[in-house]
Amino acid sequence: PTLTGNIDRQSANVGRSDTAMKITEKCLGPHYNAPGYNAAHKEATMARRVVAIVGSYHKGGTVDTATDAVLAGARECGSEIDKIYLIDWHLEYCRNCRVCTQTPGEERGRCVIQDELGGMLSLLDHAEVLVLASPVNFYNVTAVFRTFLERLLGCAYWPWGQWSPEPRSKKLPRKAVLIASCAAPGFLLPLTTGAPRALRIAANCLGARPVAKLWIGLAAQSAQPQLSESVLLRARRIGERL
Repeated sequence: PTLTGNIDRQSANVGRSDTAMKITEKCLGPHYNAPGYNAAHKEATMARRVVAIVGSYHKGGTVDTATDAVLAGARECGSEIDKIYLIDWHLEYCRNCRVCTQTPGEERGRCVIQDELGGMLSLLDHAEVLVLASPVNFYNVTAVFRTFLERLLGCAYWPWGQWSPEPRSKKLPRKAVLIASCAAPGFLLPLTTGAPRALRIAANCLGARPVAKLWIGLAAQSAQPQLSESVLLRARRIGERL
């Protein structure tokens, strides 16, 4: 089933004290309730928020379905989840004015464009895990994902006169899952397209390090391709291990 943020937040809190504890023990193993297990770690596991950013133009398509499977696995282990469809948000193109890159410090530079980027970043800032997903179009991520990526320029410090930008912070406290699909066999996706690099850059800009990747191949064999059970199972297990 398609997962939406509001529904997921409600369902994640229903029966949390009992049901989620049992689910988390299932995901973490029998050591979860063993004497001496870190209570703070339990609470952090229970309260983990996972936010997905989907750069597909087709809701319910290959990438979206794989993302849902990852989120389902995470939710089963007690995480609160949200999903952002980039096509539903008002994002302007980056103007390359570089105002957001001029002020030094670790805090992300503020963009001068008045659209919905600020609200989106606020949601992402409260996540411990990010799922970044995009199909491959013309050998790279979709235009809507690229637009989002370019708007993350404020994560870099690049004053006038400096040759190249530098990260405001090298800390990567969050985790990221990268998902992409293409018409070629999956093993060729990182060899022949720029999508993995674009997804990785987006993750790093948002303070996340990739811990899992899911490259889905042969995604253009029909108008409505169906993911195999093995791919869905792999995606779900990725979510469970977050």
